[in-house]
Amino acid sequence: RQLLLLSSLWLLAASPASSIFQRPTGSPAAPRLQYLLEPLHAAVHTQRGATATLPCVLRALPRNYRVKWSKVEPANYGESVIIITNGLYHKNYGPLSPRVRLRHSHRYDASLTITNVALEDEGRYRCQLVNGLEDESVSLTLHLEGIVFPYQPSNGRYKFNYHEAKRACEQQDARLATYQQLYKAWTEGLDWCNAGWVLDGTVHYPIINSREPCGGRLLLPGVRTYGAKDKQRDRFDAFCFTSALQGQVYFIRGHLSFKEAGQACRNHGAAIAKVGQLYSAWKFSGLDRCDGGWLADGSVRYPITTPRQRCGGLPDPGIRSFGFPSKELRTYGTYCFAGT
Repeated sequence: RQLLLLSSLWLLAASPASSIFQRPTGSPAAPRLQYLLEPLHAAVHTQRGATATLPCVLRALPRNYRVKWSKVEPANYGESVIIITNGLYHKNYGPLSPRVRLRHSHRYDASLTITNVALEDEGRYRCQLVNGLEDESVSLTLHLEGIVFPYQPSNGRYKFNYHEAKRACEQQDARLATYQQLYKAWTEGLDWCNAGWVLDGTVHYPIINSREPCGGRLLLPGVRTYGAKDKQRDRFDAFCFTSALQGQVYFIRGHLSFKEAGQACRNHGAAIAKVGQLYSAWKFSGLDRCDGGWLADGSVRYPITTPRQRCGGLPDPGIRSFGFPSKELRTYGTYCFAGT
């Protein structure tokens, strides 16, 4: 019996998403839910490293039903199956498999629990009841609390194609931001005149203070958009997103070259901090330091939580940057990261 069930689960997982989830254009709206309860909240908020549960509860158990969890993937317009259950048995699928389970706190509970939440877990999820011709589903969004930061390499602006931008963010303990994350960052004060890639392959830049080099003084503040661009050919900066750290960023004072900075961190059992880790420590731990320090990409930056005249003179909190000085300069300290 279990073998037959697992075979049927595999067939369900292999079904094209379009045949299961899409309705023909012009078709009537989805019927009112009969078996699934509407979630009280359509969004679940969490942080990296936490455990999050996406609710999906049945009001009744139909005969021969299945519940299928999937993640909507906007980058490729598809859905990735995560888990399928019939209430007695279940099967996990895909890269999330080791970190997901059904909460199953009672016989009507098909909620999905994700442990050790990662940056890439953010997004929209679908819980679908498969019950012959009476299929129905609910959608929920997993939101990570985090921070968006612009990123460009040492050789100047507009050097990344889409794939290079994606890789650059990952190398800095981050991921490409979604448009929604960039928009939220703009509402919280992000003002950046260089255009950058976001996760869906579109290009934007957020402007708080309208000015001539950034579209002109007559345009209202907003997130300016270039739309979708060629992921191989076109080149821009990147907007990266990171969340809370599982560890600590701290400063080591000294007059260190880049090589000496890395060794100083290793001597303390740590690693030289990445840009995303410094942003995270500033955002979530209130790291405030008026000293420039080396980071893993060869840049020199420092985090300011309480602005003051002798620490850059700018009126707003933020990460200040000295750019990418010569790695032989023995002028700066270093920021280290020690994981937990």
